[in-house]
Amino acid sequence: MGAGLSRSASRVAAARLLVAVLWAGALWALGYIAAPAVFAAVPSLVAGDVVAQLLTRLGWVSIACAALMFVLVRVSSDLDAVRKRILNLLVLAMLACALVMWAGLQPAMAQMRELAGPGGVRASPYWTQFAVMHGVSQLFHVIESVLAAVLVLKSR
Repeated sequence: MGAGLSRSASRVAAARLLVAVLWAGALWALGYIAAPAVFAAVPSLVAGDVVAQLLTRLGWVSIACAALMFVLVRVSSDLDAVRKRILNLLVLAMLACALVMWAGLQPAMAQMRELAGPGGVRASPYWTQFAVMHGVSQLFHVIESVLAAVLVLKSR
């Protein structure tokens, strides 16, 4: 019976690490590889739309990973109460970052791009506000990315 419980705990721990790595990898791949590559290869009007679509999908990935992590942490028999609390706080902080970007900043920025028209947001009166929101969004992405690294390390 002890070996079965140990195997089950090991599988939950492995699943926990896998979800943490998937979430972190998605953040890192999009934010630091895909988005810069798109902006380097495609005109910025089109690149903004492409990256916005990718970020929308990343929002869904973040919500799914957060939900899975909450469940996996709850059922983890290999974690004491303090580690569970730490992991839950990390997941909650990452989810908060994702929701601020996904439900708050990205829709507002998309609306500004739409209002700017074919000349693009840089040529519009919305540029300053857009640039500030973009900077805030990047800051939240960096914070979530750093938290993701900690989550991976703490999920082991």
